[in-house]
Amino acid sequence: MRLLFGGDVLGRSGRDAVLEAVPDLRRRLQLDFVVVNGENAAHGFGITPKICEDFFAAGVDVITLGNHTWDQREIIPFLDADPRVLRPRNYPPGTPGRGTGIFPATRGRKVMVMQVMGRLFMDALDDPFAAVEAELARQRLGATVHAAILDVHCEATSEKMALGHYADGRMSLVVGSHSHIPTADAQILPGGTAYQTDAGMCGDYDSVIGMKKDVATARFIRKVPGERLSPAEGPGTFCGVFVETDDATGLARRVDPVRLGGRLAPHCPDL
Repeated sequence: MRLLFGGDVLGRSGRDAVLEAVPDLRRRLQLDFVVVNGENAAHGFGITPKICEDFFAAGVDVITLGNHTWDQREIIPFLDADPRVLRPRNYPPGTPGRGTGIFPATRGRKVMVMQVMGRLFMDALDDPFAAVEAELARQRLGATVHAAILDVHCEATSEKMALGHYADGRMSLVVGSHSHIPTADAQILPGGTAYQTDAGMCGDYDSVIGMKKDVATARFIRKVPGERLSPAEGPGTFCGVFVETDDATGLARRVDPVRLGGRLAPHCPDL
């Protein structure tokens, strides 16, 4: 199976990058399933139902969120209404929405998608390791599902890597989000799980992690409240991770970074 994960979508530049890249990549890479992290898609803060529908129409199968899940209040009832939009699994019981789902892919196959949020330098949520373990006790890669993707939304790279090793051999792909910078460590772990510490951002890289650089830089220099952060508006780069899995086991046979458009050096795998 061929899977694609797109990193955090930030503002209009990021949305445009996704809407342009995903249909082309579905054809070029013969993709079976696409996940995109959309937590910054609505002017840098959260996502709206309309943006979700635009992504689905472009060929995205599932949208994950993160610590900005609740920034656009209109998304809250949508989380319960549409199972294709996931917030972190380790929010407390009773939180709207869901953190895991089993979704149809091509040729009748099933893909599990899950998101957890880290606790280092972030909100004090439930244990992400326990959340992963609880879901893996219900679903088994290569048996009940044909592929499994874990979006690890963390500030600390160490926590992302620890979760990657924890799930090694039990997920097709463990990939980090939230940092907005693509890391250069795409690899297949010893147990057969594809891993990259951060997929990067879909957005304008002439910026400070997607935000206009003058306003963001001034916050570091002056240390006083100022103008509200807003997304940079230049050409966006689509950043993500491509994985090809073994049909029998669901484990990874290949992992490659994807970078298209904008300012970063392009990279797209060949079939």
